[in-house]
Amino acid sequence: MSTPPTRNAILNLYAATLRASRGFSSYNFRNYFIGRTKDHFHQIRNEQDPAKLTAFYNDARKELAVLKRSAIVNQLYGGWRLVVEDQKPERERGIN
Repeated sequence: MSTPPTRNAILNLYAATLRASRGFSSYNFRNYFIGRTKDHFHQIRNEQDPAKLTAFYNDARKELAVLKRSAIVNQLYGGWRLVVEDQKPERERGIN
């Protein structure tokens, strides 16, 4: 049986997963995966069973790899920004 992941390893995985979730260009995907990540890690917060922690950690690492690949594809085919997102100001033409 392998040793369970440390608290620091789980927190680093959580931070990496949040970072990957923020990499989506689509507002809906980005907010969904941020919320899902927070909920997923919140459920395991008080777990003490080493077998469950190891299984959770291994699954979360696999999901992180999928999330990173999905974020890259989403950035390639990103669409228009939604009204609820912060809009970058457009350049004013002819004023200088």
